[in-house]
Amino acid sequence: MAGKREKPEDIVLKLRQVEVLQGQGSSVQEAVRQIGVTVQTYYRWRKQYGGMSRDQLKRLKELEAENTRLRRAVSDLTLDKMILAEASRGNF
Repeated sequence: MAGKREKPEDIVLKLRQVEVLQGQGSSVQEAVRQIGVTVQTYYRWRKQYGGMSRDQLKRLKELEAENTRLRRAVSDLTLDKMILAEASRGNF
């Protein structure tokens, strides 16, 4: 059974909660249990999103969307180029 996926904004908030709980004297395991995730998930999130603010996260999402759009454009242009090259050789 697949677990629910957290939004990146929620992940950043949960990472901040763990930091606060650790500052209050809780261990990592206790703090992670209080936010409702496993220790492994916490460390994976910390590796990916650790130290990010909401503004940085928003910018990251924008860049990922732009990267996807540009990759799609490049693949479309490459396909068009291949079709034109084949048509110019007369192999149709």
